[in-house]
Order: sequence, then C-alpha cells, then structure tokens
Amino acid sequence: MDDRRVVEAQLDRPPRSPVVAEARCHFGLPIVIDVPPLLDDGTPFPTTHYLTCPLATLRISRLESEGGVRAADADIASDPHLATEWQHAMDRYREQRDARLPDGYGGPRPSGGIAGSAWGVKCLHAQYADTAAGNENPIGTGVAASIEPLDCAMPCVVESEGTVSRNPEWQEPT
Repeated sequence: MDDRRVVEAQLDRPPRSPVVAEARCHFGLPIVIDVPPLLDDGTPFPTTHYLTCPLATLRISRLESEGGVRAADADIASDPHLATEWQHAMDRYREQRDARLPDGYGGPRPSGGIAGSAWGVKCLHAQYADTAAGNENPIGTGVAASIEPLDCAMPCVVESEGTVSRNPEWQEPT
C-alpha cells in the first residue's frame, strides 16, 4: 500500500506534507512520519516526527487524560539529570528541524522544541514519536515503556478494491 494513502486513512484526513515513514509496525504500516518544518502551503510546523499509529495514539491519549503531561513536567522539575537529558533532546530537535529550513529563508519559522514547546512537556504523542523515530528522548522512552508493545492482531488500515481505509475489524489488543 502507498504510505500516503495509509497515513490519510490513519489520520482520517489528508497529510499536509510529503509522507516519509520513520518507523513502521510489524505489518509494515507507518507509526511515525517525518514532517518538514514548512508544510505544503508554507505554514511553519514545529513537529518533525508525527505519530500516525492509531494504537499508539489511543494509548498515549489515555496517558495524557490521566495527567501524563503534568507527571512528566513534575519528573523533570524534580530530577536534575532527567531535566538535563530532556533539555538535550529539546535542543537537538530544534536544531535538526531548523537546519532543514531552506537556505536564506526569511519567512515565518516554526518555534520551540518538541511539539513547539518553549518549556515543559506539551504533548506526549510528540515525545513518543521522537523516540520511535530513533532519537534519544527520556520522556518519549518513558511513554514507550507505558504503551508498547504495539501488538495489533490485524492491521489498522486495509486495502480493498483499490480503496485504502481504516480496518473496521481492527481493535485494540488486550
């Protein structure tokens, strides 16, 4: 299946940039895609690693609704070593994203670190996506420990008669 069509089905909307999978599940479907710092229409976008996997999204949304962002911020505030590691991840993310802007670009720029955050953890989905894309991120690593394995029994997206869509039989593994 074409990754762009898979991501469109996973997100239930068209992607706003080229689709390049950075991580895949055991069915070969994208989990995380790379997003350039400027979307197709020129809009600055701070999130370089974008989570598309419905299972990971569902599980991380639960963590966030249970206070996961506040808990991560509290962990960073109380652990100087964790705070330093996390700040390194934020700086790396910002530098790598900004290095991808076109030479001489003078228009609006994405800002902040992971998920556009100027300080604090803004989004566990983006923290996890950064980790799943192969980067060192202590908050994303903690999220991964809480939501993995992503062990779906069937793919979240299927193709039938040339149409790619969410699999109506897919359900969260127990």
